Amino acid sequence: MSDLLWQKSGIQTDARIMRFLAGDDVILDREFFLFDIEASTAHVEGLARIGILNQQECSDLSRELALLGDDFRTGTFVLDDRFEDGHSAIEARLIERLGDTGGKVHSGRSRNDQVLVASRLWLKSKLLELSSICAAVANVCIYRAERDVLPMPGYTHLQRAVVSSTAMWFAAFAEAFIDNAWRARQTFDLIDANPLGTAAGYGVNLKLDREQTTTRLGFARMQISPIYTQLSRGKFEMAALDTLGASLLDLRRLAWDLSLFTTAEFGFVNLPAQYTTGSSIMPNKRNPDVIELMRASYASVAAARTEIEQLLSLPTGYQRDVQASKGSIFHGFHRGLDALALLPDLLEQLEWNAAKMRAAIEPSMYATDVAIEAAISGVPFRDAYRAAADTASEAGQGRSPESSLAARTSPGSGADLRLDELRDRLAGLR
Repeated sequence: MSDLLWQKSGIQTDARIMRFLAGDDVILDREFFLFDIEASTAHVEGLARIGILNQQECSDLSRELALLGDDFRTGTFVLDDRFEDGHSAIEARLIERLGDTGGKVHSGRSRNDQVLVASRLWLKSKLLELSSICAAVANVCIYRAERDVLPMPGYTHLQRAVVSSTAMWFAAFAEAFIDNAWRARQTFDLIDANPLGTAAGYGVNLKLDREQTTTRLGFARMQISPIYTQLSRGKFEMAALDTLGASLLDLRRLAWDLSLFTTAEFGFVNLPAQYTTGSSIMPNKRNPDVIELMRASYASVAAARTEIEQLLSLPTGYQRDVQASKGSIFHGFHRGLDALALLPDLLEQLEWNAAKMRAAIEPSMYATDVAIEAAISGVPFRDAYRAAADTASEAGQGRSPESSLAARTSPGSGADLRLDELRDRLAGLR
């Protein structure tokens, strides 16, 4: 490992302790490294504006930071266990290339605000990705709801209840993922605050141009209080994971539906072949492993959020415990976004089995229609309900799934899906 940024003379380091302290930081920091370089460049420019660096030093440091980013992208520079973390790697590289000038990069900055700004920029990019995926899911669902209006059973308590349709099913998930995209944007706005320049949580005796750094890094506002900046670490990560988790809860329910619908007992859906896998022992099997792992993906996000929550039983000020939050957000977002990213294509390609769904619609599923029609004619609803219950097995006489859906005129139901309104809401997110 290279020389430690915080090494003091006369103090020996223990390799086992150093491994424990570093943890997986040097591996995890590969994910945040380019954002760290971006923030370091903004910091260098800020130091030049207040006279800590001259223009030549600023130019040299900015150039080397850009070259380091290029080398990292191409694999010429590898962030590995030669370094304690990504921050020390950046400083070591600058000192190697520029000598004393490289050693000036950390003036007025702590690793605390350095990791905060890099992870904050990373979270912003992930929330934008989440919003984009959710919007794509909603768009496919609206398209399928317009294209396919096939009768299917609607279930309550996993029992056949009333006539529904594939269009209603798709419209439900369209609205869910529009809300999820909106929530991702709202959480983006919450965390869109610049922590750079708060140092270790108490500011520094330099007139840092934090407003300009905020603009330079594309933040909507500056996070003002250095103490609160430290307190927000973990809090903002939990908010981001909550938002991701909400999308994955909807994915879990959708995957549950498809898991049931693809069984031989239901037979409502045929999945695209590439979304199934074979059995290692049973030659006849094609398994819906993809949707099962989609269903499982929420667990990783919930675990990540819980891990961060358990870290935050802390007093005011920076505590090293929060280092562990980097791994949580990394694993939670990668697992969650990977699962969601497969969903638009899956929904676009899945095929409904119209005959199977129609065959599963029983005469008693029209009983609610019978009761409401009687109520419309003036019969008290409870009397109409009892009469319809007594004759439920005959309720389907003279009726069809299409007529039941066509009569369902309450907003959002079979005859009035309001897909144009959903499309307008989706367009309003962009």
